[in-house]
Amino acid sequence: MLDAKGALLGAKIATDGQWRFPHNPEVPDKFRTAIIAFEDKRFERHWGVDIWALGRAFRLNWEQGRRASGGSTLTMQTIRLARDNPARTIAEKCLEIVMATRLEWSYSKAEILAFYASNAPFGGNVVGLDAAAWKYFQRSADQLSWAEACMLAVLPNSPSLIHLGRNRERLRTKRNWLLDKLQNQGILDSTTCQLAQLEPLPEKPAPLPRLSPHLLERAHEELVRTGKSNGLIRTTLQQDFQERLNGIIDRHHQYLRANEIHNAAALVIEVATGDVLAYTGNVIQAAEEHSPAVDVTLAPRSSGSILKPFLYASMLHDGQALSRMLFPDIPSHFGSYRPLNFDKTYAGMVPANEVITRSLNIPSVHMLKDYGVGRFANKLRRLGMTTLHRTADNYGLSLILGGAEASLWDLGGIYASMARNLLHFNEYNAQYDPQNFRPLNYLSSQSYEVMDSDDPRLESHSLLRAGAIWHTFEAMQEVVRPGLDALWKSFPSARRVAWKTGTSFGFRDAWAIGCTPEYVVAVWAGNADGEGRPGLVGVHVAAPILFDIFSMLPANVEWFEPPHDDLTALRVCAESGHLATPSCSHPVVRYELAGVTHTRPCPYHQRVHLSADGNTRVHADCESPGRMQSKSFFVLPPIHSYYYSRQQPNYTTLPPFRADCQAASSWRNKPLALVYPNANIKIYIPVNLDETKSRTVFEAKHRDATTRLFWHLDHTYVGTTQELHSIELNPLPGPHLITVVDEMGNTVEQAFEVVSGTRSNQ
Repeated sequence: MLDAKGALLGAKIATDGQWRFPHNPEVPDKFRTAIIAFEDKRFERHWGVDIWALGRAFRLNWEQGRRASGGSTLTMQTIRLARDNPARTIAEKCLEIVMATRLEWSYSKAEILAFYASNAPFGGNVVGLDAAAWKYFQRSADQLSWAEACMLAVLPNSPSLIHLGRNRERLRTKRNWLLDKLQNQGILDSTTCQLAQLEPLPEKPAPLPRLSPHLLERAHEELVRTGKSNGLIRTTLQQDFQERLNGIIDRHHQYLRANEIHNAAALVIEVATGDVLAYTGNVIQAAEEHSPAVDVTLAPRSSGSILKPFLYASMLHDGQALSRMLFPDIPSHFGSYRPLNFDKTYAGMVPANEVITRSLNIPSVHMLKDYGVGRFANKLRRLGMTTLHRTADNYGLSLILGGAEASLWDLGGIYASMARNLLHFNEYNAQYDPQNFRPLNYLSSQSYEVMDSDDPRLESHSLLRAGAIWHTFEAMQEVVRPGLDALWKSFPSARRVAWKTGTSFGFRDAWAIGCTPEYVVAVWAGNADGEGRPGLVGVHVAAPILFDIFSMLPANVEWFEPPHDDLTALRVCAESGHLATPSCSHPVVRYELAGVTHTRPCPYHQRVHLSADGNTRVHADCESPGRMQSKSFFVLPPIHSYYYSRQQPNYTTLPPFRADCQAASSWRNKPLALVYPNANIKIYIPVNLDETKSRTVFEAKHRDATTRLFWHLDHTYVGTTQELHSIELNPLPGPHLITVVDEMGNTVEQAFEVVSGTRSNQ
């Protein structure tokens, strides 16, 4: 397996135990000159048989009474190699003469010499010039010195000469004799000859490079075993990138294994083409019991949060969200599914771009619920995710939080496709290459050629529009970097990276993927056997590897140009991120996707009637319109307001109703809400180890945290709460009604059912 420039990355030994490279039609000039001078000086002139050489061999053999010379030409030796070196008899020699003549009539001298060089024995289990050059000198045959070429030229004549501790002086003598002969022929000058003779012989055959053994195995399975390749595979990898990537993975493995984290994988991808520039499928140095041979880049692993940017981009693309539209971040129950944020805190409401920047779980589930699980799963498949084999109902809302399996190969391909789609949008005059979303490629022969800007195949639509991708990358760019990289904005020359991490349930998988206009880097870390470890978190384990890899890549401070033709200026509410209404007190202009906005206008701003002094609320039943003043308020639902006000000190709650207006206002703007149960659901109550039933926690929120709430179960008073409005109850199996009343008489109630014995799917 070769890199893009032809450097050797690795090789597999043949099934017969021989190191044999595929046929190479090119023979380097130095070896060609040396082998002809040593084996067949009239090679260029005879027709496959050298009569003079045969006559000399016959005379020597007769005089010495033994086989002292064979008189075979290189052409005849090639025939012997093709026939697996049969016994040396007069009949066999006659057959070789006939077949050598036929070979000369069928092929050129260069082709015959290439057949010989690719199949000649070079000692031990080394066959062919290319394999010999790498095994003995760790370089390709066209980079050999004169001394090295001459040593290899004399080996096929006596391949047993090269052996550690044996025959080394005989080998040196034969090599130097050939160097002297080349000097006598005027091919080498005396200085070159003398310096060549001073070069040492190799001590022993060296191991071949193993720079990307997992890709080597993959290519062997996909190409060689299926007959799609003769065994010589030129990849898109770059040797220097690959060596540095291996070094980074090995260095991080040294301290990750202290926490019993033994495996890692990484890809470096060129955005414009989708070519893989470096491929490390696992930690090569990991102990055998930790499965270092497993190629993790292809393994389906729990995706964690790494899919969230795809959902954000999809909602922007389809007009179901604006870039900073608010989504709920409150204790939420979706039937029996209750997601939690990683830090177990709540912000009430969060802008969509911050959902990505802060990787919040609860708002992401609300976004997926709005978008549709089936619709999102289908979008992921179309983008290039090949590991979604279950139905959308089977994944459910957990799809966005790691309920699905993803591979590093697919994820790197999707992020590279998104970057490519945005990168070329302006170059293509606001059009798209329909092949922008495509799998990654590691074969040099299949490298994609970027289209010209006037190519008729360009289209006006795409799976994800440039504007949606641009907003997504802007949000991803704000993700806080680990360690010293957190201060990157302080340095004008710092590289801008749109990046995202992910951590699977149980701390089994740590992800980090980042992209720039030039490169995508994808990293996974964990244990191949699926064992979770404390601290195996994307931002702490995978992210440092990611930014170390970016530091090895050529630096470029350029960033994606905004896709102006795909964006339009919209009047947006600064607080809610929705389209502004006349009630919005702080409208701003933001650039959102053009032509596809299906979001509703801001639902949170409302005109409120206040008393003349502006301190209390009033209404027509208790105040004349002429004495009222109207003011716009940003009003969130009670439970959202409760958490939002803790995060946003500037958030202003509604003033209370004036005393004489309260009696008639009980039906207006109720500040009370149930957190759980918040729908007509069935509750399963498990049995504890001591055979007692667990208790169910019911929770409510009030806009005024100091207010007391009075709880009733089936119209029977069961308790009072203040500030922390949660209460433990143990209802019997069957239907029930929970009722909560505040001090002002505001009431909420919710029916539910307790199920005993089996779990409910609701």
